[in-house]
Order: sequence, then structure tokens, then C-alpha cells
Amino acid sequence: MSETPFQTARREAFEEIGLPLEDTKFPPPFRIEHLCQLPANLARTELGVRPCVAFLSANPGPDWPSDRRIPTAEEVLIPRLDAKEVAAVFSAPFHNFLKDTDEFVTETATGFGSEASNFPVKWYNGTWTDWHESRWRMHNFYVPITGQTVAWAPTVSSSPAVGSSSLPYRDLPAPARAIKLAQDSMRRFRVFGMTARIMVDAARVAFDEAPVFEHNSHLGDEDMIGRLLRIGRLGPIRKPDDELTREDLLAAARLGNDDSKMKM
Repeated sequence: MSETPFQTARREAFEEIGLPLEDTKFPPPFRIEHLCQLPANLARTELGVRPCVAFLSANPGPDWPSDRRIPTAEEVLIPRLDAKEVAAVFSAPFHNFLKDTDEFVTETATGFGSEASNFPVKWYNGTWTDWHESRWRMHNFYVPITGQTVAWAPTVSSSPAVGSSSLPYRDLPAPARAIKLAQDSMRRFRVFGMTARIMVDAARVAFDEAPVFEHNSHLGDEDMIGRLLRIGRLGPIRKPDDELTREDLLAAARLGNDDSKMKM
């Protein structure tokens, strides 16, 4: 039985952070509102990701006592993290993914310097790279830990998911110590790669506003995905050693160029 993109997203959120699958299991007055889907993104490992945007709303309704405070999500929705998949759950200011400096946080070098966290104080940096036979902007955002509640995964004997879109370690210590070390030393979380690009695109759509930094103008990779499907790549079953090569991308790019010539 096939899943819709939102069903897949909800299942993944349930498996990785314990977000309830059924709206009736959310503590009142919270519920999930499905807002939209964004164009699919493509990774070099042939992983396609369809971003599904949802809003965790607190709608108390007419029966909510007028003298009762509406709790925050952090107070009543305690994540249950699968340490093999997720190291930590944290919050980031959504609009800030269109900016190159912190909008709401003032820090000093002594409080959040790179010596303490291995990360720079600055919110954003980015570089251009070659990917899909064109120039691609790679984004790096550094989200402050201060002023928020961070949910950390428990330490486990198997290797936790560190170093992907949050923790900075390249050479990890023993897995059982990795998350504890991060808790003690980190001052900012790094958001980068496909995750960062999806956040930029989602913020562009939500606020109808362009980023202040350089970026790719198109959303997602659906044009490239369509071309790769036409040359026989991105099959339904992915082999462990599958990886998109430069030759694959050149063939897909030539296909796009041929299509453009036919339309002229």
C-alpha cells in the first residue's frame, strides 16, 4: 500500500521523534495542520526528498477555560528521540533563514566563540559549488542554543546520528559519550546541506521574500529528477552502491538542452 508524502512525513516523524501519528493523540489544544508540499530535492546518493510543510497549532476552541493558560509545545510535547536517527530536537527562527545575521540574538565573542563550540558566532555562511552540472549555493546556518529547550537523545551503545544536520564532530569519541559531550560543549547547531536548502526554500514561499544572501533561484530539483528518470536512473529500488556520477548528470543536462532546442 503506497503512502502519500504527508503520510510518509508523519510516519517518519513518529519513528524518529515520537510525534503522534493520530491527531486525537496530541495533548489539547494542539493539532497538526498540513499546509503544503514543496518541489522534491535530490541528493547525490539518489535520495529524493519531498518537503511537507505543516504547522503545529494550539487552537483551544470554545470549551477551553478562559482562565487557563495555553501551554507551549515544549511543555507538553516531549520528543521521544531514536538516537540512531536523531541526536537532538531544537528550534530555529523561521524568518532568519532568509537573513545572513542573527535577527533576535545578541552574543559576545566571550560567550559564544568558536573556541567553545567549534562553530563561528555568525549565523550564516555559504559557498558556491558545482552540482548537477551547474553552480549551486551551499548554505550553512548556525542556530543558537540559548533561549530554547533542546531535547537530547539518550546515549546508546550503537552509533548516534551526529554530524549530519546538527552536531559538528568529524572524529567522534565513543558513541556512548558523543551526545553528552555535545550537551556540555555546543553553543550552536549547524544546519546545512539539503536541510538548509529546504529551509531557505520554505521560508521564501512562506514570507514571499528573497534571501539577502546569494541563492539558486529555482525551488527543488524536479526538472533534473524528471530528466534522470528519462535516462533510466532513480529506479524504484536503490542499490547500496548507487551514486549519481558526472556522466549521469551530463546526460540529463544534454536531454534538457535537447528539449529546449525542440521548443524553439
